[in-house]
Amino acid sequence: MRKMILGMSALALAAVATPAFAQDEASDGFSVTGGAAVVSDYRFRGISQSNEEAAVQGFATLSHDSGFYVGFWGSSIGFNNGTEIDAIAGYAMEVAPGIKVDGGVTYYLYPGGTTAPTDIIEPYLSVSGAVGPVTAKVGVAYAPSGQGSLADDDNVYLYTDLSAAIPNTPVSLTGHWGYMDGGAAKVAGAAGGNYADYSVGAAATWKALTFGVSYVNTIGYGQKLAKEGIGADGAVLFSVTAGF
Repeated sequence: MRKMILGMSALALAAVATPAFAQDEASDGFSVTGGAAVVSDYRFRGISQSNEEAAVQGFATLSHDSGFYVGFWGSSIGFNNGTEIDAIAGYAMEVAPGIKVDGGVTYYLYPGGTTAPTDIIEPYLSVSGAVGPVTAKVGVAYAPSGQGSLADDDNVYLYTDLSAAIPNTPVSLTGHWGYMDGGAAKVAGAAGGNYADYSVGAAATWKALTFGVSYVNTIGYGQKLAKEGIGADGAVLFSVTAGF
């Protein structure tokens, strides 16, 4: 149950690799993007969801020119029934030149698992923009109380992401820092009910493929054995993502 409450939205995949998307544009303003990935370890907010083993993932989004979008994200996992599916709906808009606001809700599903509560509803909001050569994003995800999978406690996750492309190369650099507090952190066994996660990485694109590597770790579990037991210790991750 400690891992069951830690899913991953489509947006969170950027902490592991920068996906390469294929896009199908229609004259009615709708477009479809999607892809699939293989990762050496599915980490979400610093914690392994695949028992520190490889995972296969897939994702697709239907977007409209107005800014509304819906999508799904799925992955193999190392607990419950072995499958996670996230349903996502939101709205993104440019509020000033180069500044985008994105808000919506993620519904985490673990179909066919135990009879214990597992599903989670988590609204999110982020603001992103370019600062010189660096693209920065700050965001918050808040899961309200009353959800059994969160031990009936609310949960908040604050984060910031940085990315920068190296000129005249297919390589981009990424950085991430996040802070978790509340029911999810408690179920995950974090000391004091809160912890931080961070990562640094790089990604390179070739045709429809993106190859990623990153170092991920957490702060706040108190003891090394506690971190290792839940798969929250430092690790180097690899990924290959294909757009279709």
